[in-house]
Amino acid sequence: MSDELKRRIESRRATIDGELVALSNRLHDDPELGWQEHRSSAAVAGVLAAHGFAIEQPYLGLETAFRATFGSGPFVVGFLAEYDALPGLGHACGHNLISAMSVGGAIALAEIAGETGISVEVIGTPAEEGGGGKIELLERGAFQNLDFALMAHPAPVDVAEARPFAVAHWHVRYDGKAAHAAAYPERGINANDAFLIAQLSLSLLRQQLPAGVRVHGVQTRGGEAPNAIPERTEGRWYVRAETMEQLLDLEARVLKCFDAGALATGATLTVTPESKHYAEMRTDLEAQELYRDNAIRLGRDFDVDPVAATMNRASTDMGNVSQIVPAIHPYIGVGGDASNHQPEFAEACVGRAAEQALRDGATALAWTALDVALRRMDATFPPRAE
Repeated sequence: MSDELKRRIESRRATIDGELVALSNRLHDDPELGWQEHRSSAAVAGVLAAHGFAIEQPYLGLETAFRATFGSGPFVVGFLAEYDALPGLGHACGHNLISAMSVGGAIALAEIAGETGISVEVIGTPAEEGGGGKIELLERGAFQNLDFALMAHPAPVDVAEARPFAVAHWHVRYDGKAAHAAAYPERGINANDAFLIAQLSLSLLRQQLPAGVRVHGVQTRGGEAPNAIPERTEGRWYVRAETMEQLLDLEARVLKCFDAGALATGATLTVTPESKHYAEMRTDLEAQELYRDNAIRLGRDFDVDPVAATMNRASTDMGNVSQIVPAIHPYIGVGGDASNHQPEFAEACVGRAAEQALRDGATALAWTALDVALRRMDATFPPRAE
């Protein structure tokens, strides 16, 4: 029975291939930043509405979030869609493909939802790139009804298990006092010096940080003129760790480096979180293996260079969803030498290889959702791995 259902799912997906590619290309050509994805979220929801999904938008008070639902079965599958782009880089993380794969998988699975006891949802989740849209939705009650959540993320190569870091995002600001750098330097408080001291302190701290911890950022404002003592400097900094527990332990040590800049110069420090903390991914290991088997059946190759397979250790607010809902977040390869967050990767997220990844990803996600639903409704699927 399962093979016949999978054939029907794949056939249904094939009938909408043109729509899926058009959706992906539309998002790619019109990138919008987090919390501003009005055209993108409307486009994604619009394709689902055209195929019989009921749309709730805005969703839970978030203007660029939506929830699309189909069916009334007891087992609820949630496909997650991301569509925010990167400042200056567009869709260099491939969120155009994420949305199109989730839409394709959901529409294909809806083909057999009624006879299998499955309800299908697509949740449009804004601001993944640092804004924590899924965390905001979680705190407003989203995802609580799901029995299984899934999405696939573009990458250079196929990797079944995502291992994202937990991460904290900060906006850092120093306020000093302006003065003429040549005539009255003693009257100034140099906010740029404060940032330099903080960055030197962070560089020294890295020697004592555990393996796997990442501390990185950019200074977005350093001053306005070389002959004026900078009165304000700003930057954006991330701290990543293997687990949320480790992240919370390390935050105080990292913040002391920024305190050092203020202490040494007399500037005033303000650290503002840009989002709530992203958690590490808690992968449903059995579902992950089902995805891997389904992707191999479609011709995907997981026998890749071990170094390439570990390249995509970034962070995602999907980790927070996975803490409360059984979930997977596999990577699907689009080929080439570029990696995520490079301009060349944005180029790789359209074209022939990207379209093949879109077709395979949509089908593999739908097949995996079917496998998980049938096994769990039969009470033969083991509980999620702890």
